Amino acid sequence: MITLYGFGRVYPEMLGHGRDLRAQWALEEIGLPYRFHALDFIAGDLDSPAYSRVSTFRQVPVIDDDGVIVAESGAIVLYLAEKAGKLIPADFAGRTQVVQWCFAALTTVERPLSQIDGIDAGMGGVGAFERRAVLVEDACRWFAGLERRLEGREWIACETFTVADILLAIALRQVGKTDLLEPYPQLSAYYARALARPAWQRTRSLCAERSGVLLADIP
Repeated sequence: MITLYGFGRVYPEMLGHGRDLRAQWALEEIGLPYRFHALDFIAGDLDSPAYSRVSTFRQVPVIDDDGVIVAESGAIVLYLAEKAGKLIPADFAGRTQVVQWCFAALTTVERPLSQIDGIDAGMGGVGAFERRAVLVEDACRWFAGLERRLEGREWIACETFTVADILLAIALRQVGKTDLLEPYPQLSAYYARALARPAWQRTRSLCAERSGVLLADIP
């Protein structure tokens, strides 16, 4: 059985923002059996010698699939999709499209969004307002590209929902409480469509349950 190492107890501002949710969403979509190994971030579980032997960088998520250790959320969701033959096309061209959009979500779209989220959370420091304006320009450039891509499309990489949609939707969550998506109707509809999926709602519920909070506390 697959073991997913993820966050258990965290600081309140971290609730619902762990990258482990990407892997858990993929597992819930695919239906592979797994168990969740909750790590107490506040108590320092990530820095323990035992976890260091599992995770080189002492980060989450990591999966252990009967001895096959995979880290990095993008690599994990692709591994799960390939293992199950779900959430990724069988043909080479289709798989390449999914891989491309996984990279785009993680390396292009997410970069400014995560920094905007940090500034909005009060972690910007001196000059944060000016930096945020530049980051918003970058974000809007990527949003415009996504808007064009989604014209007449339901999902970002293929005709069906894939792991690329998991990574992109989670990246967009970082500005989900802002009005930055409002000028982009195709992208806004895509975002709502992805987060309405039952597997994501189960993932939110499981996160709330292990964190001992209400579902409403998981954004």
